[in-house]
Amino acid sequence: MARVRTLFRCSECGDESPKWLGRCPSCAAWSTLEEERVAVGLVPDVPRAPAGRAVPVTEVDLDEWAALPTGIGELDRVLGGGLVPGSVTLVGGEPGIGKSTLLLQVLGTMAAAGATVLLVSAEESAQQVRLRAERLGAMHPRLHLVAETCLPDIIGHVAEVAPQVVVVDSIQSVHDPVLGSAPGTVGQVRDCAHRFVREAKERGLMTLLVGHVTKDGGLAGPRVLEHVVDTVLSFEGDRHHALRLLRAVKHRFGSTQELGLFEMAEGGLAGVPDASGLFLADRRAGVAGSVVVPTIEGNRPLLIEVQALVGPATTPQPRRAVQGLDPSRLALVLAVLDHRVGLAIGGGDVHASAVGGVRLHEPGADLAVALALVSASTGRPVAADLVACGEIGLGGELRQVGQTARRLAEAARLGFRTAVVPTSAPEAPDGIVALRATTAAEAIDLVGCGSGPGASATGATGARRGGRQEVVALRSDGRGA
Repeated sequence: MARVRTLFRCSECGDESPKWLGRCPSCAAWSTLEEERVAVGLVPDVPRAPAGRAVPVTEVDLDEWAALPTGIGELDRVLGGGLVPGSVTLVGGEPGIGKSTLLLQVLGTMAAAGATVLLVSAEESAQQVRLRAERLGAMHPRLHLVAETCLPDIIGHVAEVAPQVVVVDSIQSVHDPVLGSAPGTVGQVRDCAHRFVREAKERGLMTLLVGHVTKDGGLAGPRVLEHVVDTVLSFEGDRHHALRLLRAVKHRFGSTQELGLFEMAEGGLAGVPDASGLFLADRRAGVAGSVVVPTIEGNRPLLIEVQALVGPATTPQPRRAVQGLDPSRLALVLAVLDHRVGLAIGGGDVHASAVGGVRLHEPGADLAVALALVSASTGRPVAADLVACGEIGLGGELRQVGQTARRLAEAARLGFRTAVVPTSAPEAPDGIVALRATTAAEAIDLVGCGSGPGASATGATGARRGGRQEVVALRSDGRGA
């Protein structure tokens, strides 16, 4: 007969401890040991017949694992065609970002296409879900709904409805009474996830689990939760902006390099076919401190506006306000401008942001950030049809970034005619002229924003350490004068 014992398990690494400790002895994380009750019993080691037989890899049938489209184009792009029968997908994101809205739209479109689907709402009542379904136009008799948190009861509903697609919202709210611990604990999340995975494999279900995230942005619960599922999707965005980004952090059935873009509207989430046009729709040309950077998100080229504002320090410690950019990269760029270029911008208050609610953390945005900072400091705007991409090293040198040709091709498609790139960058595609620079100082001279009425005494072009003395102004056709 089984008995129940109490142990403490780390929510980060899953290591066990017989008593509570402030610090996990395995991964050294603080305050991560949580109480867990487990059933212990003697299980006889009796050999049993295997459920299937081993076959050569050349004889494995792939037809039954063909992806089924969800009807949501941007989601199908990220999943590589759709959901695979027998797969378990974990969707994580901040509260209110639109996870429940997206999955309800998926169930509505798949139900309209003839699939039987089941939504298990473990956090909201059935009435709340129905109101959202009416707003999204997801009302369909094939869409079954149940508000339940008990794992055995959920499995019973799955057996009764026999759906093709199951959504559990959320996995942290489901509990198994046998374990005796509260919902959301390490043991509950792990064991419930294992049960959903087993049901998906045995019944051929396409299962989607909604997962909470921590304040650091990682998925809440034990790390084993991400290991047992087949796909992990990250739903990102700023709740104050309409744009939402969907990425595949893990995907056993395809690539993790695709990016899905959605716009939150009154009728739900709508796919964004031309994201670059959306980012630049409200851009004001001729404003100092604004530079466009061609970036790569997954396999998708995007054009994003970087803005900067530099002013006198209002406190003894200069302020750094950063939105959508990596603060450490901004600090690096400011240090290079000060020590390698001779522009003392870091002594004032600096505001920098990536417009549109997107997070731009790749090093390829360094050059655009540097030009925006210099332009904001001097009051001289860069050319409206200019883009810049390149990584800045600690020596002030410019380094090329990956897929430069695709970046510049996207810029040319949207009407940009000039690009500032490192000297080692490949040839530019037709329709855009590449201005090549070896260092950040040379790039500033090429753009012609390094001096002006707003420049400081140490920020004049002639005072730069190691920079070129002349300023090459840009004509309207994008070529150097």
